[in-house]
Amino acid sequence: MYGIRNLREKLDAGALGRQMYELLERLYPICRSITGEGFRETQRIVAEHVRGLELRGVPSGTQCFDWIVPKEWNIRDAYVKAPSGEKVIDFRKSNLHVLNYSVPVRAKLTLAELDKHLYTLPEQPSWIPYRTSYYKEDWGFCLAHDDYRKLEDGVYEVVIDSTLEDGDLNYGECLLLGESSREVLLSCHACHPSLCNDNLSGIVVSTFLAKLLADTPTRYSHRFVWIPGGIGSVVWMSQNQERLWRIAHGLVLTCLGDPGNFTYKKSRRGDAEIDRAVQNVLRQTGDDFAVLEFSPYGYDERNYGSQKFDLPVGSLTRSTHEGFAGYHSSADDLSLVRPEALGDSLLTYLAVLDVLENNGRYRNRIPEAEPQLGRRGLYGMQGGLQKRERLEMALLWVMNFSDGEHSLLEISDRSGYSFELISDAAGKLLEHGLLERWERDDG
Repeated sequence: MYGIRNLREKLDAGALGRQMYELLERLYPICRSITGEGFRETQRIVAEHVRGLELRGVPSGTQCFDWIVPKEWNIRDAYVKAPSGEKVIDFRKSNLHVLNYSVPVRAKLTLAELDKHLYTLPEQPSWIPYRTSYYKEDWGFCLAHDDYRKLEDGVYEVVIDSTLEDGDLNYGECLLLGESSREVLLSCHACHPSLCNDNLSGIVVSTFLAKLLADTPTRYSHRFVWIPGGIGSVVWMSQNQERLWRIAHGLVLTCLGDPGNFTYKKSRRGDAEIDRAVQNVLRQTGDDFAVLEFSPYGYDERNYGSQKFDLPVGSLTRSTHEGFAGYHSSADDLSLVRPEALGDSLLTYLAVLDVLENNGRYRNRIPEAEPQLGRRGLYGMQGGLQKRERLEMALLWVMNFSDGEHSLLEISDRSGYSFELISDAAGKLLEHGLLERWERDDG
């Protein structure tokens, strides 16, 4: 068995959850976007934890399939001053106040003129919405509807000190080599400003996964990418077309810090090994969870699951982006994310990776009838009765279905026993010469 299981058993989820939350707190104030210094600063901080992370850049104007890399956006300051001289909207108080990717503006406008560029959430009047204008040059401000209603007639001073110039679209990438050249892709978007669950939770969980796996022997190689959402996966695939065949399994990480139950969105294939592995792990928790069929809308799994490449990439979240209050608003703040949820998400991802690492097909070397396990010390073994009986039953399941056709994951699903127990049973049978390796499931 490969090393992820041993690693997982030794981890203190509570301590790791607190460490991830501390990293999340540090990243929270940074104004990120799909390009620019905020994204690069985030990657530099991630690199403090991830050995071998490389920051790659693709120049503005580069054609990537049907997309063109946009100009790079950076912002220094932005505000709106009321006729009284008071700053009624201030980027320095919340980076959500500015329409992300706003072009530079210096103007004096009446309230009626300014109103065309203001965004609120009337149904949640105390929240600041998160809005963007990546691919259409525009400008604007976002504010709480309660504050919007306090604006008085008059002339307002409007300043957005930003730049939109040729530069780079960046992404962070780290490849942890395993025994095989086949890879598990772990992808998260890292482009949102101060949004904690829909962005930062995925960043910190993937960061700690990469940190923990760096010194763990693995069967698969593991490729981590921190990308701008949407266009980032398009750009990454366009730059790596000749290597995409190596992706055996993949997951998109986001929305992993709220206290909700897990939700899994399947890959486009629907029955890929990653789809079965995630559901197997979630069933064993005993908690409620939801499974969604693939749709060409959502996070970057929609691009990985393109018609041409159809990579086996699903998305494992806690609540969905539509399933938690505060999505794309200032309410997605530090209070929404729980350290214990981050720790649980990390362990769940490791459990899924363990299934992928240790799955395979075996052949029973005594297929004529049930072998005599007792004389090999495999029946009536020492230990607690319940644990012993479960292992003995797992041995029988593995022997019966190890016909070169059924994988350990399939045997786990059919028997109802955990993959960990089934793979442990296979290991014992292998040690005693009752099984032979037949085929590894490498996607």
